[in-house]
Amino acid sequence: MPLSNKYVQQRIEKAEKLKELGINPYANDAKRNTTVEKFLNVNEDVYNLENKRDENRIYRVAGRIKFLRVMGKASFIKIEDESGMLQVYVARDNLPEGFYNNIFKKFIEVGDIVEVEGYPFVTGKGELSLHAHDFKLLTKSVAPLPEKYHGITDKEIRYRKRYLDLIMNPDVKKVFKTRSKVISLTRRFFEDKGFLEVETPMMHPIPGGANAKPFVTHHNALDVDRYLRIAPELYLKRLIVGGFEAVFEINRNFRNEGMDATHNPEFTSIEFYWAYKTYKDLINITKEYFKYLFEHLDLPTILPYGDMEIDFGKFKEITLIDSLSEIGGVPKEIVNDKEKILNYLKEHNIEADANMSLGQLQGELFDEFVEAKLINPTFITEYPVDISPLARRDDNKPEITQRFELFIGGREIANAFSELNDPVDQYERFKAQVAAKDAGDDEAHHMDTDFVEALSYGMAPTAGEGIGMDRLVMLLTNQHTIRDVLLFPAMKPLKEEISLLDMQENEEN
Repeated sequence: MPLSNKYVQQRIEKAEKLKELGINPYANDAKRNTTVEKFLNVNEDVYNLENKRDENRIYRVAGRIKFLRVMGKASFIKIEDESGMLQVYVARDNLPEGFYNNIFKKFIEVGDIVEVEGYPFVTGKGELSLHAHDFKLLTKSVAPLPEKYHGITDKEIRYRKRYLDLIMNPDVKKVFKTRSKVISLTRRFFEDKGFLEVETPMMHPIPGGANAKPFVTHHNALDVDRYLRIAPELYLKRLIVGGFEAVFEINRNFRNEGMDATHNPEFTSIEFYWAYKTYKDLINITKEYFKYLFEHLDLPTILPYGDMEIDFGKFKEITLIDSLSEIGGVPKEIVNDKEKILNYLKEHNIEADANMSLGQLQGELFDEFVEAKLINPTFITEYPVDISPLARRDDNKPEITQRFELFIGGREIANAFSELNDPVDQYERFKAQVAAKDAGDDEAHHMDTDFVEALSYGMAPTAGEGIGMDRLVMLLTNQHTIRDVLLFPAMKPLKEEISLLDMQENEEN
């Protein structure tokens, strides 16, 4: 914090003067006995009282001053705690002698955290308020709040200084409270279904579980490199090998990739694995999960998302190949012909590597022509083996896998498949991934011989799924960048840190 800022200096001087007067500007003896929300709720009946006040009810409330209107013998302040905003009437004659003129009017400012005690009453303008007879400063705010901006609208400052964002923009708190509820409900849903919550390593000797570039760190004691995990999948499947039949993990993953509206280098997901089930069972439990969330969050089935409306009561299922023509408008006669796909992409000014396999090119067609059109929840099934290195082949169509991805609002929300449990097939697919890595694909899988060995002991037929919690919260709260659902998103470093205080001082100068 720029302590040299003139506004900060003025407030620091006030804090020092308070100390000289024997008042601790950073007291730690709060005696709050209710919240703003509870105060407002339990005193609704005061509106019906003849004199619209009850001096026998005494409450002690604490919060940050968000508004201050000082008058001659009395003032109004509004204090805010996590639950809401409350108006407080502070009068000279109701406080200890000299306090109002010598302390309150000289030292109390917007941003300070205070504790007030008094009784409920309704003002002449009809607002339920607290009539104070005791006032205590708990924390002196030496940096003035950006009240002149009516909140913080600059997104750079909002993301970099989330604490200010939370102070000034109440709706932001609602988003993160919803996020917390979603995580809690997710945990409860899977526990009620008989799944066991587990924890697996965050630092891996071999990155795996997804096609992504990892972050690399170094373990000094062992003198070896470790990789921040890109997915917990291979460890969770080791637990299925070990005899657990239903496991899940909610935790962070890390991918050393670009940042955009739906990507952050670290993100939260749930992955769950279910023995003796197939990806078809996962489609059903995913539908149940969404129904459970909507019921417990008390959300309507149709939600707005930007300019679109998403109907969560309409889940559709279609194969990837069928989606290319039925949704993407790609001519049916080209979708299984590599050369024709390359020509089609070229005609649409889309660059594609001629060395890509047919399955990879079909994936390119999907990304370019289908994904953005999937507004209502849609399960895209039967992915090519070439782009599904960990999924089980379909017994009747060996060129495809028993896999789906769930798309909502034009974005991938979940990825699932019947797991590959043939150790020989898995080994060969790892070898193909290693060849791709050697050819320059830095997101291809490494060879994980320990995982292959684990499969060699036998893994029960299993289905597994991962759901991106950040993107899910974006949909449920109508947020359009992942940064709005992460308390502290990754940001590009600045040569000079943005200071709202300096911005205010520069404007005045």
